[in-house]
Amino acid sequence: MYAIIRDGGRQYRVQEGQEVDVDYRDASKGDQIKFDQVLAVSASDGLQLGRPIVEGASVLAEVLGARMGKKIVVQKIRRRKNTRTKNGHRQLYTRIRIDKIEP
Repeated sequence: MYAIIRDGGRQYRVQEGQEVDVDYRDASKGDQIKFDQVLAVSASDGLQLGRPIVEGASVLAEVLGARMGKKIVVQKIRRRKNTRTKNGHRQLYTRIRIDKIEP
């Protein structure tokens, strides 16, 4: 059984027990998150597609904590000017574990 959910402008294909990194939320470890925007649900009786979302479907998840993503290096070099800038960035994510998919 899997579901396709929409969160933060992205779509995620999730299964029960799977750990997923989503955009950062101000939630502490152990909190429950409910995703209501379910685009599709696959169960034993077949696939349900939403138009655009599946009515009454939701996905429950538990927050495992915040983490940082990979470091991205941003360099700007202007030719013939001897000007260089180098910056780094690490995005914050919230790691969740999918507990239950309700079709």
